[in-house]
Amino acid sequence: MKIVVIGGSGLIGTKLVNNLRQLGHEVVAASPRSGVNTITGEGLAEALVGAQVVVDVANSPSFEDKPVLEFFETSGRNLLAAEATAGVGHHVALSVVNADGLPDSGYMRAKVAQEKLIKDSKIPYTILRATQFFEFLSGIAESSTDGQTVRLSPALVQPIASDDVVTVLTDLTVEAPLNGTIEVAGPEKFRLDELVQRFLIANNDTRKVITDIHARYFGIELNDRSLTPSDKPRVGATNFDLWLDRQAKAA
Repeated sequence: MKIVVIGGSGLIGTKLVNNLRQLGHEVVAASPRSGVNTITGEGLAEALVGAQVVVDVANSPSFEDKPVLEFFETSGRNLLAAEATAGVGHHVALSVVNADGLPDSGYMRAKVAQEKLIKDSKIPYTILRATQFFEFLSGIAESSTDGQTVRLSPALVQPIASDDVVTVLTDLTVEAPLNGTIEVAGPEKFRLDELVQRFLIANNDTRKVITDIHARYFGIELNDRSLTPSDKPRVGATNFDLWLDRQAKAA
């Protein structure tokens, strides 16, 4: 098949493109750096010629409320319109677990808006909602740091390795559309504050985590359901210790 990966140069996109090419598919890694821009429409129609599947793993360059909503709505409308014209038969998108349960988050509201555009279009689709990636732990710590302390909620999280997300995305991309949403999460649950402290220690980072049930996570107050999946998600194979070991070897 010809498959176009929107956001094909990012963390998930790069790995997904490699997986799909190894399976023998013709894959276009589409991004502004390759001349395909879903906001302006530049290069979009040309990239989709002959495509059977489009996978959207692009992310907004800004997480601020207004810009992030504008990004996902504009990109989504342009992409779905171009797909309809090109006769694309399957739209696959990556979203976030419990996005519709966190309306105080501008980012989550934007992801819900993106999902609605997909569901309202006439193109067969599959939406994969993932939990937070292990790779984002550094950014989570940074966003909550004040001096040498990191103030975090003890809410439950079930993070996942990006490689495991890509494995599921690869399967979904080459399968028939589900016309529905599924979830994927890591194999273990943690308290967010304890997980980040373990991550810092493993990286010889001397910052100390302070537990605060009211600490904000990118602007929202968490509970044990905020960042965890429903009862029957697909589960990744990589646990936290294995991921840490792989990161250390890669470094």
